[in-house]
Amino acid sequence: MLISTILLAAEDMGPNPIAPEGKELFWGAGTFLVFLFVMRVFLVPKVRKGMEARYGSIREGHESAQATRAAAQSDVAKYEAALAEVRAEAAARVDKARQTLDAERQAKVAEVNSRIAAKRAEADKALESARAAARGEVAAAVGNVTSRAAQLVLGKSPDAALVKRAVDSTMSGGRS
Repeated sequence: MLISTILLAAEDMGPNPIAPEGKELFWGAGTFLVFLFVMRVFLVPKVRKGMEARYGSIREGHESAQATRAAAQSDVAKYEAALAEVRAEAAARVDKARQTLDAERQAKVAEVNSRIAAKRAEADKALESARAAARGEVAAAVGNVTSRAAQLVLGKSPDAALVKRAVDSTMSGGRS
């Protein structure tokens, strides 16, 4: 019973506010069709043109970026080639300078060695002449001592030529 009273009360309330009427369906469908026509004819082509223009500018931007990147890479390659060339030239100059310095150093060393050899030869000559003079003085002193010793032992003066020969023979390393 309760259900039947509720149903009777619902019938008494009038039309359903949620259910659309025929006129509303007609006006909604007509408005939709007009809006669909306006969108299809006027708005969608303008949006498409705008999107195509935007995509075109993006595509051009990518292409110009790729061209710029390729140009930059070629510039970097040219720079690296020029840098390698400069480094090779610098290395060649350093080697040439090193060879020049080595040649100059060797020339100076040869000059100094020749001066040293000349001074050594002069010193050897001076030393040899000093040795010869000292030998002569030693030989004379030994001859005097030998003459004096022989005179004291024998009681008479020995022959000077015999003493000189004996001293020279002894000083030269031979025995007579």
